[in-house]
Amino acid sequence: MQSPNLPLVELKNITTQFGSQVVHQNLNLKINRGERLALVGGSGSGKSVLLSEIALLKTPQAGSVTLFGQATDQLSTNHLIQLRKKMGIMFQQGAMFTSLNLLENIMLPLREHQRLPESFIKELAMLKIKLVGLAASAATKLPQELSGGMLKRAAVARALALDPNLLLLDEPTAGLDPASASDFDDMLLELHATLDLTLILVTHDLDSLWRVSNQVAFLGDKQVLSKAPMEKLTVNSHPVIKHYFANTRAAGARTRGIGVNQG
Repeated sequence: MQSPNLPLVELKNITTQFGSQVVHQNLNLKINRGERLALVGGSGSGKSVLLSEIALLKTPQAGSVTLFGQATDQLSTNHLIQLRKKMGIMFQQGAMFTSLNLLENIMLPLREHQRLPESFIKELAMLKIKLVGLAASAATKLPQELSGGMLKRAAVARALALDPNLLLLDEPTAGLDPASASDFDDMLLELHATLDLTLILVTHDLDSLWRVSNQVAFLGDKQVLSKAPMEKLTVNSHPVIKHYFANTRAAGARTRGIGVNQG
């Protein structure tokens, strides 16, 4: 059992390299249970790569990843599988199996990891579909028959299949119209509140940063330059952070975000 005082995720001295290109160097980050943390930064700062390392889908060249109080570098395959079951991940393009309908996509991880009757697995999968705000009729649709917004919700439903403690999301509102993006943000906040989740999301959506996150880790110069709530981060004097938020879109999002937080 993890101590409540320990961070849920701890990255120490992470170095990530692709050939001669160093993306992260001696990067450090702690994420506490219950946080809604966004990873932001300029193009090429390694946000999605870092998300993959937290999800244990990629191994950094140096440094350590500790999840749920367990250092992951020396764990057996079986222990790594058990850790992965505590995490759900929503990929940017959904990454659903196109030959399976939505219900079958969600049932797949349940069949693989839970020894339950088929009828109960189906019932659990239908519950996840309802949980993300999709109609029961969506269950029989193939991924390519779903709209962009429905597909994103479907990907979250599959990520929640095993009742994870940690939900990772890569650009969850990318490509959505403003109304759909706002509805998606509402869904994430509701899931966070009702399921006792910790959220880590990569996003460029400034409105989502203000609405969903309560902590933001800003990546730049191959490290985490700051971890703070948006109201503090947007007035940070570091030149890289200042430049990122010094535009009319960021100013508009700030005005809307402050209004939402004060409402």
